[in-house]
Amino acid sequence: MPASRTLTTFTVGFLLLDGVLLGYSGLALGRRMLVFWGVVCLLASALVVVGWRRYRRAMSELERARREMRSEVESLRELLQDKHLNN
Repeated sequence: MPASRTLTTFTVGFLLLDGVLLGYSGLALGRRMLVFWGVVCLLASALVVVGWRRYRRAMSELERARREMRSEVESLRELLQDKHLNN
C-alpha cells in the first residue's frame, strides 16, 4: 500500500472514530457541542477522501502527460537521427 494511501486511510479512520465517539457522547450526555464536533469530524473525513481522490487523479494525469512527452521526444530523436542531424 503506498504511503499516501496509508496516511489517508489512517486519517479517515481516525476522523470517523472521533466523529462517531463525539456524536455518541454528545447524544448520551445531552451536549449539543459534542454532537456538532462529531459532525464536523465526519465531514472532515469526507473532505479528506475527496481531496485524496483529486490528488490521485491529478497525479495520473501528470504521469500520462509525462509518457506522452517522452514518446514525442523519442520520435523527434529518431527523426533527427534519420536525417543525420544529431550533434
